[in-house]
Amino acid sequence: MAQNFAHGNYSHTQKKVRNNDGGRTPRDRARRELSQNFLVDRHAVETLVKAARPSGLVLEPGAGEGMLTMALVQAGAEVVGYEIDPLLVAKLRATTAKTAETKLKIVKGDFTRMRPPSTPFAVVGNIPYSITSQIVDWCLGAPWLTSATLVTQLEYARKRSGDFGRWSLVTVKSWPWFHWELLGRIGRESFRPIPSVDSAILRIERRPEPLVADGGAWQDLVQLGFSGVGGSLYASLSRRYDGVDAAFDRAGVARDEVVAFVHPDQWVALFASLHR
Repeated sequence: MAQNFAHGNYSHTQKKVRNNDGGRTPRDRARRELSQNFLVDRHAVETLVKAARPSGLVLEPGAGEGMLTMALVQAGAEVVGYEIDPLLVAKLRATTAKTAETKLKIVKGDFTRMRPPSTPFAVVGNIPYSITSQIVDWCLGAPWLTSATLVTQLEYARKRSGDFGRWSLVTVKSWPWFHWELLGRIGRESFRPIPSVDSAILRIERRPEPLVADGGAWQDLVQLGFSGVGGSLYASLSRRYDGVDAAFDRAGVARDEVVAFVHPDQWVALFASLHR
């Protein structure tokens, strides 16, 4: 969560605000509620754009003050920037008024409530920490999404990309369709206001072809495996499937392996053996 750095103002009105709400102005409170931490480091923006490799239609959730927005346009993408803060929307539209209409559009509204395009598109953004999961879920559920390159909290990116050596349910369930990768860290000093944690670039890229044919069966297998029924992955799968011993041998998974330590590719191998 972002820290607040309201500048001192010793007017009578500001004294009242300081006494009642820790010195925060209404604008400070709005930024806190909307989880606004603007990326102001030009090098970090360049690194993000390079990781995203933008082309064609790109949606940007949380366009903010427009630094990344303009960098994406300059990289050749057709950008639709979404921003929920009406003051920022007005500022963005004013500062980008001379940009060709075919290259940039600013939309006021909640990105997670927008209907995904029905043609191929990518998502690139420095997203609000408070709604990271909602934005990721939106991206994973969009049939025409090609990739999502997102600035998230470092811990979130490490968990989802397996950087801790552990794999989350969200990552494993989506693995046949999406590859998750941590592409670099961004220090907290690259943002204003300065958040309390470092960030990272997380890239979620759709695979050219799914790794499994039956999505429903895959979801059932993974959900059961993560359920904890029986006390281990081996015990959980043995309750429903035949040939679990042979499947574990083929996938190179030990009988006592903790479910979080099973690599997603090993899950694919288990699935292939159990659904022959």
